[in-house]
Amino acid sequence: MIANRIPNTGLQSLIGQARWTNGEFARAVNRAGAESGLQLRYDDSSVCHWLSGTMPRARVRPAVLEALSRRLHRPVTSTEAGFGPPPDTAGGPMDTVAGLIELGSADMDPSRRAVLGAAGLFTAALAIPQYAEAADRFQALQRDPHLRIGYGEVDTVVAMTEKISEIDDMFGGRTARPLAAAFLVNTLLPYLKAQAPQDVREAMLSATADHLYLTGYMAMDERHDGLAQRYYVKALEVAGAAKDHLTYCTTLRGMSVQAVDLGHSRLSLRLADSASAASPQAGPRMLAFLAGQQAHAAAQSGDRTTALAKIQQAETAMEKAESKARAFGSYDPSSLAYHVAQVRYELGDKEASIASLEDSDRLRHSVYRRGRVRHLGLLAERKAEVGRLEEACGHWNQMLDEYPHVQSGRCDDRFHAMRAALRPYGKNAHARDVMDRARAIAESRHPTSA
Repeated sequence: MIANRIPNTGLQSLIGQARWTNGEFARAVNRAGAESGLQLRYDDSSVCHWLSGTMPRARVRPAVLEALSRRLHRPVTSTEAGFGPPPDTAGGPMDTVAGLIELGSADMDPSRRAVLGAAGLFTAALAIPQYAEAADRFQALQRDPHLRIGYGEVDTVVAMTEKISEIDDMFGGRTARPLAAAFLVNTLLPYLKAQAPQDVREAMLSATADHLYLTGYMAMDERHDGLAQRYYVKALEVAGAAKDHLTYCTTLRGMSVQAVDLGHSRLSLRLADSASAASPQAGPRMLAFLAGQQAHAAAQSGDRTTALAKIQQAETAMEKAESKARAFGSYDPSSLAYHVAQVRYELGDKEASIASLEDSDRLRHSVYRRGRVRHLGLLAERKAEVGRLEEACGHWNQMLDEYPHVQSGRCDDRFHAMRAALRPYGKNAHARDVMDRARAIAESRHPTSA
């Protein structure tokens, strides 16, 4: 005899608050699931079963919660949705270090990386730990009495992170991230467990936070957005424990970049504003770095006044930074020109956006190959939008010169966008040449998808 199911009133209430029909809710769940690699085909009858008390499969529940969270613009918990507590929270919040071990170990194992990437779902309703709270979320490690570290080990971590960052810039996140994950598990975590004076310990935590931020950025570049978000939150916690405002703010800003990339403009602006607020003593380059992202997020949100004010603030700050030191930095005039281009495009001035993207390409240092591929693709797409097809094909050809050397999900996005944009122009000689070249590259890299 089958026990009577209890109707899920919690889920019914949430669907009502969202002002969705059952079919609309099902389609939103399908879309959220697709972002984490799930091919879902739910419809209104599926939702009726859930409301009657049938529980969605465990691997689907995060997509259900995410769909509701995005619609309601707040986190929706498993318990609130009538699913009970998630299985991994029975013992309280996951220890930061245990989480790092799980993340890094799975990420460095080729047999588990696809599973890890598919399981991570980007959430637009993420609860971000405030700077003062971040340290409290970091659990103390049990010390290893047989291992002691000093500033030499800290310098090793900093140098290794910089080297991985250089590889990432040249070859993309898919190439460098396994190396970063292996270094996290095999070197960084033992260092965190070692005996050390307090100043050395804080310096090591700071170096670890920076490494986690970079690893999250590479996961985002590979389009494993949920996984990237998990790395970013760990970076915030460790930066808080290290009393490292700079890495905390940089991570929030990186999360804003990810959100604006995915079209979550409201979340992106909130994260960019939080990054700016948490960095009260920012120097001119850091101020430009933060204000440029605020401008892009505000423009995508439709806030023209804020966008223009912030981009002007970024330009003024960059002038001060460049007058003090013209050595190249992580946020340079090329980066600012890209943000100007994005603001102009979001505010409707496509031709001015194209001019700024051309400036960005002219100013970009050659070491940033991955960025060049992405931005040449974007420049070509925008020229094609305004009817400058021959010029667009020239930029796409430049992109294809570099694309085979880069392993990057975001560069793949531009490659696929190029092929889609060129399909209507099969009779144009310039377009055909680019399409033929792209087909050959696709056959060599992904034979089944060419």
